[in-house]
Amino acid sequence: MVFDNGRPFFFAVRMKDRNFDPRRDILRASFTFGPNPQVTKGTKVVLPFRMTQREFSRAPQKWDMRLHQQEGFNITFQVHIPANALVGLWRVNIETTTTTPGARVDEFRFKDDIYILFNPFCRDDPVYLDNEELRREYLMNETGKVFVGTHHRPKGRRWVYGQFSDVALPAAQLLLEQSGLNPTERGNPVQVVRAIASIINANEGFGLLEGKWEGSFEDGVCPWVWTGSSKIFEHYLRNGSKPVKYGQCWVFAAVATSIFRALGIPSRPVTNFVSARDTNHTLSVDKYFDIFGDEMKGGPDGDNQDAIWNFHAWSEVWMSRPDLQANCNGWQAIDPTPPPHFWQKNSGAFRRGPSSVESVRRGDIGFAFDTPYLFAEVNAEVSHFQEDETSHWGFRKIHVNNYQVGRMILTKRPGADDDVSDADAEDITSLYKNPDGISAAERVSAMNAARSVERTQPMFDNRPVNEDVYFDLIEQEKVAWGQPFNLQFLIQNRSQEMRTITTILSANSVYYTGVTARRLGRSDRQFVLQPGGRETLQVRISWDEYRDKIVDYGHIKIFAMASVQETKQSWSEEDDFQLEKPKLDVQIRGNPQVGQDCFATFSFMNPISVTLTECEFTFEGPGLVRAQTVKYRDVKPGEMISFAHKFLPRFSGERKLVASFNSRELGDIIGSRPIHVRD
Repeated sequence: MVFDNGRPFFFAVRMKDRNFDPRRDILRASFTFGPNPQVTKGTKVVLPFRMTQREFSRAPQKWDMRLHQQEGFNITFQVHIPANALVGLWRVNIETTTTTPGARVDEFRFKDDIYILFNPFCRDDPVYLDNEELRREYLMNETGKVFVGTHHRPKGRRWVYGQFSDVALPAAQLLLEQSGLNPTERGNPVQVVRAIASIINANEGFGLLEGKWEGSFEDGVCPWVWTGSSKIFEHYLRNGSKPVKYGQCWVFAAVATSIFRALGIPSRPVTNFVSARDTNHTLSVDKYFDIFGDEMKGGPDGDNQDAIWNFHAWSEVWMSRPDLQANCNGWQAIDPTPPPHFWQKNSGAFRRGPSSVESVRRGDIGFAFDTPYLFAEVNAEVSHFQEDETSHWGFRKIHVNNYQVGRMILTKRPGADDDVSDADAEDITSLYKNPDGISAAERVSAMNAARSVERTQPMFDNRPVNEDVYFDLIEQEKVAWGQPFNLQFLIQNRSQEMRTITTILSANSVYYTGVTARRLGRSDRQFVLQPGGRETLQVRISWDEYRDKIVDYGHIKIFAMASVQETKQSWSEEDDFQLEKPKLDVQIRGNPQVGQDCFATFSFMNPISVTLTECEFTFEGPGLVRAQTVKYRDVKPGEMISFAHKFLPRFSGERKLVASFNSRELGDIIGSRPIHVRD
């Protein structure tokens, strides 16, 4: 049974063989919470039965009980749950005795425990959300989108949250117990979401989901195979709460959203495209290159862990923040994703937030929790340094970009639902950062703080140079998986003199975390450009050159570097794009009806000149079909396939079927379809 804070509920007691006699009988309802319930801690509540109490008499912040009706041996009471009640599993007992001195006390435990949840419909609850449309989207909607891809072409990936499934609340309860959060803190949504964020990512054998960003996933499930949270919860509960393998940031964010909604907290996943991981807290992501233009992993001392992710997803939760200023109420960012290799150098729990989104936007980095980290994710500058023998510290800055990070922050728009394109995306970048980026004063303040650290002082020595040659890395057009593509680099001499120019233009396959996987192609040139002259450098990469080098989501990083001999002008730029995959077409045959067989058909064409092996379809839909995976035969190059599967709708109304196709050679082909189910 599930009840909400601030909302009363009824329960009935049946006397065994006689009517209740208020002159001699004493009955009490006992509600207990946690392993060591105590009245003084608020983890035990005892309410006496009073046959004369027809109305609630205590303050709304207190538990209370009143008589509703009495019919023969049956007595029905109504219990008031305060808006600040502890959230989770409560045990209910009835204690009986008589007024006779020394009489025995008998205790009857209810067969089922009850869940008490936060209540965004209740004005006195800290998660109260005064907007019906937003409550429908961020609390009641069982499906949604998590955005992935690149800032040029973001893609909404369907996810089944399953917050009303039979495994969601048991998983949430077990996670809260494993988190170590004191039971007395479980009525505080700030502490609850912080605890959940720390236990969603697995560490030392505890937690829901183990993260993995590179290498083989054969001992678990590839992150892109999941279509929803329920299957992850099932794995977790059925395997002795062992961490499930594997997740990545968008899976962590989606699963966290499921748990928060299950607990009654309005929540949504958000995605930051071009996301900074500023590990040394300088508000700058620093990349180092040797004299040949190759990136130096770890920097000059091997300890630089700064990174730029093509995208990074986290969750937001809606709540008041009485611990902060009033304008910090509303959306709070909470990030459950640990950086790759975090626990190689750290111990204990990882979590970021909850941090007020408004405090991130204003740059109030002193506010709890972890606001500097989230501020840097959307505002850090990107600096490139190259080895230089003439520099007193061995490197020179060749590039700085104050606007590369935090290019776009997306979430699903309330009430919108697009299964064909992503017209249902909502750009919320302005909630996190001002349209013009960090103000000049904020930038100076951050750089002054960085200058106080000896290690970083040389990084901000900006020697003026004559920049009279224009460079531009051309944005990559849409490229389908299996098709060739061209890199283009435009150079224009805007001076009245000849310029000797050295250039590097390269492409690498990368993981979405920005880590380089394989070199796809590179061109090094040196040439003289006449006054006013223009030159366009090109590198063509064929399917055969990249077919065995692409990893996971098909992300490719283009990098260009140039220097001018006469003026010492230096320039560099980088950009990312993603190879396009076909969509999985989902069709429904007939008119779906509760309890009647229904057929779904999944279709797509193999776009590459390679046979797809170890093929499988994964699909699920709330009220339609539980998550399941079905093996499929090999798919020949260029073959159009259509796979049909039967299912039995369990509930009527507007439903959603979400599916994915995966194989050893090509995966992450996804699709969805809305379904209206008749009674």
